[in-house]
Amino acid sequence: MLEVTGGAFWKPYKSTADAGDANAKSTLAANVPSGMDPTIYQYRPPIALNNPRLRKLAAALGPAYVRVSGTWANTTYFADSETPPVNAPAGFNGVLSQQQWRGVVDFAKAVDAKIVTSFANSPGTRDASGAWTTHQARRWMEYTKSIDGEIAAAEFMNEPSLAAMGGAPKGYDAADYGRDFKLFKAFAGQAAPAMMVLGPGSVGETPGPWSMTYGNLPVIRTQDMLAASGPGVDAFSYHHYGAASKRCATTGMPQTTADAALSEDWLGRTSQTLAFYSGLRDTYDPGKPMWLTEVADAACGGNPWAATFLDSFRYLDQLGRLAKSGVQVVAHNTLAASDYGLLDEDSLVPKPNYWAALLWRKLMGTTVLDAGVPIQEGLHVYAHCQRGAPGSVALLVINNDRQNERKLSLPQASERYTLDAADLQDRSVRLNGQILALGANDELPAMVGNATAAGILFFAPATISFLTIAEAANNACW
Repeated sequence: MLEVTGGAFWKPYKSTADAGDANAKSTLAANVPSGMDPTIYQYRPPIALNNPRLRKLAAALGPAYVRVSGTWANTTYFADSETPPVNAPAGFNGVLSQQQWRGVVDFAKAVDAKIVTSFANSPGTRDASGAWTTHQARRWMEYTKSIDGEIAAAEFMNEPSLAAMGGAPKGYDAADYGRDFKLFKAFAGQAAPAMMVLGPGSVGETPGPWSMTYGNLPVIRTQDMLAASGPGVDAFSYHHYGAASKRCATTGMPQTTADAALSEDWLGRTSQTLAFYSGLRDTYDPGKPMWLTEVADAACGGNPWAATFLDSFRYLDQLGRLAKSGVQVVAHNTLAASDYGLLDEDSLVPKPNYWAALLWRKLMGTTVLDAGVPIQEGLHVYAHCQRGAPGSVALLVINNDRQNERKLSLPQASERYTLDAADLQDRSVRLNGQILALGANDELPAMVGNATAAGILFFAPATISFLTIAEAANNACW
């Protein structure tokens, strides 16, 4: 949401800029989440959603969901006229104009995406008793319909487990959430019966020692919120960050290093978080699908190496292991903002993770298979039906060992697509030895595989390979 409205977002590591003009500085001060250090933020203007490069690159990943949410959505006021207020009304921290929301709806249609979002939960949305009211949400939904838009799915609010940081009223607790979720569920059923209700969208709770807290801000246990709200979601959503970025080190949030980026511990945190939240799903909303509605290498904008090939191991391994575990949707944070964006936020040039996403989209279908190779130290193999190729199978083979090659035996010929880089922390990536880059008029490269004979295949250290097996004749893939 902050990308759409403009405001305080994560300050680039090398930036020496201040907030800009007086209005920008005012917006910056208002937008910093509660309890966070304002020096790690920098004003950013609203994103230009009509940018041809942005649209072309986003469309190449479609069909997809585009999630417009995040911490700042919790305190964003939707303007009720074409002339939005200069400053947010009392009880809100930001303003979403009608023009900006039309831009989102138009962008989603142009790139073959469906909109996922969340609603404001700040003091400005509440009545005298403190209960959430539908006024803002209803106006937003009605305007969306009036411009032929649609919200496909929504969480009541973003990350209610950290409601204090997200701008909820002081003292907001699990009982308040339960009351408000029931109000939201009733509103959604009446105002948007086709919209999927997601929730709770919590973050940070894991069985590991790296659970996420933000300084001294209180954390509301998801278990308590679910007990208070009762069942009611169409899909159980959660967020995952294995650590926080260097920006948030002073808050005491868990940290990681580039040296750990290929380790089994780091990659395995994805499964630990899923196990925690799917356990709660099984207790409180059994049978509902799992959606991971926000994920990246690290909270607080990502670490510096999020923009390099080093993070593609985390990204693709997450997609593989989550699909294998039944997670239906993964929303990566972000498309084009901060270090963890798929695109550079200034130039919109693809980062390595964009190319990783594009190859996944090109090759890996939505039917998940058993690869027959369990995850093991330094070798992770995932299998799907190949997208758009009946009977064919696609494999994702990750060698996350920095020193040693790995091997597999394939009984049939395949097409091979191997990603590597001259240096793991390089901002460019090679496909079968050729650097991936946009061509003239931002044309995407062909991304053609190399024909590979049946037999023993070797995978060099710190490489990622896709294999497509056209003659697999897999019965699940017709």
